[in-house]
Amino acid sequence: MGARDPRGVPEGGMQSMEDARPIHRVYVDGFWLDRTDVTNEEFARFVKATGYITVAERKPRQEDYPTAPPENLVAGSVVFTPPDHAVSLDDHFQWWRYVRGANWRHPSGPGSSIKGKEKYPVVHIAYEDAEAYAKWAGKRLPTEAEWEFAGRGGLSGSLYSWGNDFRPSGKWMANTHQGHFPMDDKGEDGFTGIAPVAQFPPNGYGLYDMGGNVWQWTSDWYRPDYYQQLAAQGGVASNPRGPAASFDPSEPDQQKKVLRGGSFLCTSQYCSRYLVGSRGKGEASTGTNHLGFRCARSADAAQAVATR
Repeated sequence: MGARDPRGVPEGGMQSMEDARPIHRVYVDGFWLDRTDVTNEEFARFVKATGYITVAERKPRQEDYPTAPPENLVAGSVVFTPPDHAVSLDDHFQWWRYVRGANWRHPSGPGSSIKGKEKYPVVHIAYEDAEAYAKWAGKRLPTEAEWEFAGRGGLSGSLYSWGNDFRPSGKWMANTHQGHFPMDDKGEDGFTGIAPVAQFPPNGYGLYDMGGNVWQWTSDWYRPDYYQQLAAQGGVASNPRGPAASFDPSEPDQQKKVLRGGSFLCTSQYCSRYLVGSRGKGEASTGTNHLGFRCARSADAAQAVATR
């Protein structure tokens, strides 16, 4: 589990990804994982059955944002908004903005719709939204270790969920960003922006989009030194479930969960986290238009359902 320094690897990017090391051995019990990310139509069934309201559809509470002006406390979410000119990649606020009225039903904000996009992954999903859906479906979110085991598709040590070549025989294997990031996505892989699920070949376990398209929540809290903690214990880590609490030195006041898989915005120019052993992180109460999820189920729980 983990990733070597990808700098110098074709399409490996410019970041050392130190939080994905040391590479260490892990054992996980058998489990099931959804073939695809949860789609808009699947999430719509959940909302219809339960009346659930996502975090992005709720007005933020003043007590959660005590320094924010009251007029800024409006329901919405974070949307990728490419600039119309080249910008420095040191400041991500140049391409991300909070959009009032953006949520899973309106991914780009008021006026946008998911009509005709039933098979697209649902986005603008905060961690508690994903947990609520998983519980309703009789499932759960995968641990980070489970996600990587599944993402590798049986190819231990490979760079990507499909092997070591980013484009085997010139074939695109994931929905990522081509062109000049962040201003221009040329869509050479067939898609500009988000794509429907299962548009690229599955990995060796029959799982689609384990790299690119949308990030996926895992149940683990994020710490950059967690792999060091596991390795220091020696031996094989059995069913690791992440640290007891979150800590990100760059934003210590934010509670973050581990994200996996990368998204349609990943590129070697900026974020190459389509690498199967790499790690992402996301503030638990925030969704974006490139973040979704898929569910897991323990093998014994699946067997119990099958025999009822």
